[in-house]
Parts: sequence; structure tokens; C-alpha cells
Amino acid sequence: MQLIPPMTMMDFFRKSEGTWFSERTVHHFDSVADESGQSNLIIRVLEKEHPRVKEVCELQKVDPALATGGAIFMWQENLESDEPNPDYGAVLVDIPDTKNTRSGKFLRNRGYVEGIPVVCRYRFAPDGVLTIETEYERNQGQERCWFITDDFRVRVTTVRMMNGVNLMGYCSERRCVPPDRLEQMLQQNRVRAEAAH
Repeated sequence: MQLIPPMTMMDFFRKSEGTWFSERTVHHFDSVADESGQSNLIIRVLEKEHPRVKEVCELQKVDPALATGGAIFMWQENLESDEPNPDYGAVLVDIPDTKNTRSGKFLRNRGYVEGIPVVCRYRFAPDGVLTIETEYERNQGQERCWFITDDFRVRVTTVRMMNGVNLMGYCSERRCVPPDRLEQMLQQNRVRAEAAH
């Protein structure tokens, strides 16, 4: 089945909802050692009426009526079984451009690079590649993300300090099978195994 890439931010959030196994490699261009790691990325969609959407809009002095919704992004260690603490996640709120919904801005209650509220610009290319530009107080970030399949996506990031590019990162993310779906698959296999005997 051919992939239909999301072309609006809310479609992107909805296609991304769930838990992803994320493998990342980060290359630093200064004296800091390169790093790599694995984690779970949990994404939950927020409809426009959700109180967190209004809260982020008010924090950044934006009319909540302009928002189409948002999402919560949370991280946890790969083998962690406890529910992640949403207070340590990031809330993103979509404010699409009025004339072209393939571009716009989203509000974040805290940024990736600097833990402060930020406004990011985004745009979707005709092939579905999402580009996000973020201006922080002391640096700039750019992230590109695209789906290879419905259950596998790639993210590439660069952070540019005032003296040039500071780091580049690459993430590959695979969607995790939710526990109820996994149990359903196990049950189907048990039935098949019993029928074969």
C-alpha cells in the first residue's frame, strides 16, 4: 500500500500518535563527544478544545481560536514500563497559515535546545517532508521529518550556534505495537497453532 504523507500539522500529529522506539546519533562539531542512544517517544494528540492547548496559547499571548489542536510529546527510557510524566514533555499547538495550511507556526511550551517557550515555523514540501525552523535566544534549530512507511519515520536535526553549526542529529523511529494489539496478535497465533494440530 502506497504511503500517503501528512500535509498539515494536525494530520502529522495524528499520524504520529502512539509510542515510537527512537534510535538517535548526534554529532557535535566542537569538543563535546558524539553521542547515541535509544528511547521511547510517546505522542498524544490534543483536540483544539483541550485545556493544555488554551494554556500554551495564553502563555504565548496567541488567540486560542487560531489553534487547530496540538500534541504532547513525552520521552522515556526504552525499557521503562511506568507511564511517562507529562510535566516533562513538550506541548505543541498548531497555528496554520490562513492561506496555506501546509505551512504555519506551532507554539511550544518548552524548546528542545533551550527549555523556554518558543514559536517554530513549519512547512510541508510537496513530497511530505516536514521542515521546522526554530529561533532560540542564542541559536537556531532546523528539523526535517518524514515518514518512510506508516510505521517508520526519520528525523534529521541541525543546531546552529552564533559561530556556526554546532551539532547534527539523526533519528530513526519505529512505531511500537500497543499492548492490546500485541495480545490480539498472540491470540490469533494461538488459534492458528491449535487449528494446525
